[in-house]
Amino acid sequence: MNRLGYKLRWVAVNVSRLLLAVTFVFSGLVKVVDPRGTQYKFDDYFQAFGWSEWIPGFLPLWLAVLLAVFEFCIGIYLFFGIRRRTTSWFFLLFMSVMTPLTFYLALADPVSDCGCFGDAVSLTNWETFGKNVVLLGLSVLVFRYRRLMVRFVSERNQWMISLYSIFFAFVLAGFCIYYLPVFDFRPYHIGVNLPRSMVVPEGEEEPEYLTTFVLEKDGVKKEFTTEDYPEDTAWHFVESRTVLVKEGYVPPIHDFSIMTWPDGEDITEQVLSDKGYTFLLISPYLEFADDSNIDRINELYDYCGEHGYAFYCLTASGDDVIGRWQDLTGADYPFGITDEITLKTIVRSNPGLVLLKEGTVYNKWSCNNLPKEEDLNVPLEDGELGRLQSASRMMTTLRVVLWFLVPLFVLVFADRIWVGSKMYRRMKHKNRIINLLKRKEMRKKIVAGNWKMNLNLQEGVALATELNAALVADKPNCDVVICTPFIHLASVAAVLDAQTIGLGAENCADKEKGAYTGEVSAEMVKSTGAQYVILGHSERRAYYGETAEILKEKVNLALANGLKVIFCIGEVLEEREADKQNEVVKAQLAGSLFDLTAEQFSNIILAYEPVWAIGTGKTATAEQAEEMHAFIRTTIAEKFGAEAAENVSILYGGSCKPSNAKEIFAKPDVDGGLIGGAALKCADFKGIIDAWKA
Repeated sequence: MNRLGYKLRWVAVNVSRLLLAVTFVFSGLVKVVDPRGTQYKFDDYFQAFGWSEWIPGFLPLWLAVLLAVFEFCIGIYLFFGIRRRTTSWFFLLFMSVMTPLTFYLALADPVSDCGCFGDAVSLTNWETFGKNVVLLGLSVLVFRYRRLMVRFVSERNQWMISLYSIFFAFVLAGFCIYYLPVFDFRPYHIGVNLPRSMVVPEGEEEPEYLTTFVLEKDGVKKEFTTEDYPEDTAWHFVESRTVLVKEGYVPPIHDFSIMTWPDGEDITEQVLSDKGYTFLLISPYLEFADDSNIDRINELYDYCGEHGYAFYCLTASGDDVIGRWQDLTGADYPFGITDEITLKTIVRSNPGLVLLKEGTVYNKWSCNNLPKEEDLNVPLEDGELGRLQSASRMMTTLRVVLWFLVPLFVLVFADRIWVGSKMYRRMKHKNRIINLLKRKEMRKKIVAGNWKMNLNLQEGVALATELNAALVADKPNCDVVICTPFIHLASVAAVLDAQTIGLGAENCADKEKGAYTGEVSAEMVKSTGAQYVILGHSERRAYYGETAEILKEKVNLALANGLKVIFCIGEVLEEREADKQNEVVKAQLAGSLFDLTAEQFSNIILAYEPVWAIGTGKTATAEQAEEMHAFIRTTIAEKFGAEAAENVSILYGGSCKPSNAKEIFAKPDVDGGLIGGAALKCADFKGIIDAWKA
């Protein structure tokens, strides 16, 4: 792939990664701040599929929390580039499951709103399926080219962000369950005027709803509407249902109504137009309500009676349940019947408390933070309790973001202080050296000779024979390879002990076969008995104009014919002086090797050539060699993974002699050398090989 294609792919992957991350962080966050809403959505699905009887009561809430935490955290991980392989795999797996599932839901339509973005963004089932198709495509792209994703945090800080994100999501979800959601995307949020939200604009046709009440008398159940609701008190309320019978403009609030219990009088207008304060105790089902704060609720009702404030308990429970609640709690306050879904939408608590004035929502409380006794010492008009409690959504968003970022920055800063300490540096340096040396012991140590265009056939065979005898007599501690001109290969192969010395070519063609006069194919090289081939040597790049695309073809053909490739990379003097050595070497690797699979790459040996220090009078130190080798290994890890990086042998292709081989080979990331001139003399070449015995 050329450099432009690589850059386009890099951009596509990182843009896709950010789109996926933002989508999942948003989706997860709106669920984290409203776990009850997701719980109710799970309840809807279980009921639609007829599973409600088999599902434990605690399960929907736990599923809601786990789904919210998963989506939020996996979005954070992808955004920062944490554990790219695992994270991209989870994205692909999740979307591979959710896409066909939402397709089924779009066809079956058991629940009209999928709830994937909570109450923040409402999508139909078909819109959700379309969204998931796009996300699945992005997930495939990100998974396929995950190594192109840029990391926004160091590997050292990944564990900290990972664990903190999980901790933050669980704590925030718990906070919003115990109290109320920090974001209220529902139409009954604090500050909204209910009557205005129920108005249909002039000229718009109103939808028609039918509210049905199921009543029971003498063991017989019967359905009634508001028009034929019986006055006979022998009828006992069982449940109510509100359904859309004719479409039209649907205002934000369209299903709010209050029917007094037990007589069934509609007092919606009376409550919403009340000029004073009205407390609404909201309990969708009294049989499941938390009764731990009953005394505080009764005290609040007494307070309302003393100051002339209205107080109602709104529920969707039946007569028997209301009666049991009155007996259990001693409740004297009046009850109203309201649709279950409406009550669940008004406040995410059972029971919850809402304060209205002239139809405007002034405040909300969960059952765990009801107004305290000291708050009830003065009339609402004179105290904080009676003031409109509203905060801008922008400020709430900023507060939540700061809740996440400030502790995270503190942890990262503390980690940086620890990392900057002398003790840590000493420990890290010691451990790094130990680990590198251990890993180095696992990698193949190789000394390869490159004869270049030297020695005629007879001279070459004589040198190979001499070297073979010397190494058979004195076994080396490393793999030894000699790479010869094409005319030597078959003859030299006949005099070598293949268990002691490997044989390689100095080049091969970028074509498989055909009318290419003077070229030698990889198949031909293999047929001589050679096992290796040098590709990408600086002299081939400079003198014969070999590009990344040409070398990629050569590499693929060599591997296809069972040859191991010694692939050369390195920068020239101008690039070193411009401090572009890392950029150049990475581009050389990417241009010719990054399309390989991990299995193919296992047959690659890398050779770093400091071209700037060959024949220029400048010297590359062992430290400079180690620095580049370490960078190359890191680059390989980013593309092919840590295991491939630790297993690949990286040879030093600079000026290496018996006098400096020991110092160079001692570096943790140097696994041997690609030797030029010194390989033409048996004594010098063996002296370099013996450096591994020191």
